[in-house]
Amino acid sequence: MENYQASENQPGLVERFLRYVQIDTQSDPQSTTNPSTEKQKDLSRVLVQELFDLGITDAEMDEWGYVYATIPANSEKSNIPTICFCSHVDTSPDVTGAGVKPIIHRQWNGDDIILPDDPTQLIRVADHPDLTSQIGNDIITASGTTLLGADNKAGLAEIMAATAYLLAHPDIKHGRIRLLFTPDEEVGRGTEKVDIAKLGADFGYTIDGESLGTLEDETFSADAVKITIQGVSTHPGFAKGKLENALKIAADVLAVLPKDALSPETTEEKEGFVHPTRLEGNQDKAVLEFIIRDFTEVGLQEKETYLQNQLNDVLANYPGSSAQFVVKEQYRNMKDVLDQHPAVVDNALEAIRRAGLSARRRSIRGGTDGSRLSFMGLPCPNIFAGEHAFHSRQEWVSVQDMQKAVEVIVNVAQVWEERS
Repeated sequence: MENYQASENQPGLVERFLRYVQIDTQSDPQSTTNPSTEKQKDLSRVLVQELFDLGITDAEMDEWGYVYATIPANSEKSNIPTICFCSHVDTSPDVTGAGVKPIIHRQWNGDDIILPDDPTQLIRVADHPDLTSQIGNDIITASGTTLLGADNKAGLAEIMAATAYLLAHPDIKHGRIRLLFTPDEEVGRGTEKVDIAKLGADFGYTIDGESLGTLEDETFSADAVKITIQGVSTHPGFAKGKLENALKIAADVLAVLPKDALSPETTEEKEGFVHPTRLEGNQDKAVLEFIIRDFTEVGLQEKETYLQNQLNDVLANYPGSSAQFVVKEQYRNMKDVLDQHPAVVDNALEAIRRAGLSARRRSIRGGTDGSRLSFMGLPCPNIFAGEHAFHSRQEWVSVQDMQKAVEVIVNVAQVWEERS
C-alpha cells in the first residue's frame, strides 16, 4: 500500500481525489446557517480555482457555497439540451472527516484490508461483496480513524477530470454543459439555495452512486418528524403523583417501536422504515427526531400515522403531558418525474454501455440532490461514482471504477449531441 501526499502539480483524476479528501468538509445537521459549516467553502474555492486553471471563464462560488460553471458547446447543432453534472462537496456528519489520510492499496490481492491507524477497522471481503470484482485493481481507503470522503469527492474528481478531458479534446462534440457543486447534501439541504434559473440546464445527472455500471432512477420518498414532548416537572423530592418525566415518555415511544420490522436494520429493497435519529431533553421537555422513508407517498403517510398513533397511546398514560408532532418534507421519489422524460435515463444507459459496462438500473434506499432537483424542474438520475461503505471508516473506492465513471460522463455528453 502507498500513503499519498498531496501534490499540486499532478492534475489527474486520482491526484484530484486524494487532494479533495484531505479537505475537511463535514456538514452539520444542527446548524441553521447556509452552508451548515463554513469549511465546506474551502473545497468549493479550490474547485473554482481549478476550473479557472482548466480554462473555464465563468466559474463562481456564490454566498451559499454553491459552485456554478459552464463548458461551452462545441457542436454546430443548436437544438442540444443543456445538461448538468452535479456532485456535493460535504461529507457525512456520522464520522469525522478531519485529518483524512488516504491510502492506495495497489493491485489489491483479494485479502481483507487492515486499516493501519486502527487495526480493529478491517474491511472484510465477506462484508463487502462488491470487492470480489476488484482483485488486481487499486483500492483507496482511509487509515481507519476517519471516513474517506469518496461520498461524494469521488464524484467531484470524476466531473473535474471529465471536464479537463472534454476541454482538451475538442473533437468530442457536445452541447452546453453546466457544472454544479453543492454543499449540505448529507444533511438534506443540498438544493435549498440552488438557483435553477441561473443554472439554466434542461436535464441533470448527479455523480454520486455506488457500484460500477449502475444508474439509479428511483429513490425513497422522505420526511422528517420532530416530536416535542412537554412533561410535568416538579422537585423529585415531592414528585409522587405529580411528576411526568418527558425523557421517560420519549423512552416509552422508542420502546414500543418493533424490534424486528420497520427499521433500517430489519428492512431491504422496497421496504421503508421509521428511524429515530436524535433524542435530547430533560424531565420537563424532550425532543425526539425521526426520519421516515418509503418508496410511495401512501407508504410514507402510513408510517407517519403509525408513529402518531404510538405517541398517542403512550401519552394516554401521562394525562398531564402533551406533545407536538411536526412533519417536514425532505424529498420525493424522483422516478415520478424521470418517467416523464425517458431520454434522460436512456441516454445515460447508452453512455454506460459505450464504456464497455453492463448497464443496470437500480433503486436507491436513500436520496440524492437529484431527488429534489427533479421536482425543481431538472430531471436528474444518479450515475455511479464507485463509492462504497459510505458514512463509515471502512469507506473505499476503486481507481479503475472512478476512471470508468469519467468515461461515462464524457459519453453522456456525446450521446446527447448525437441524438439531438
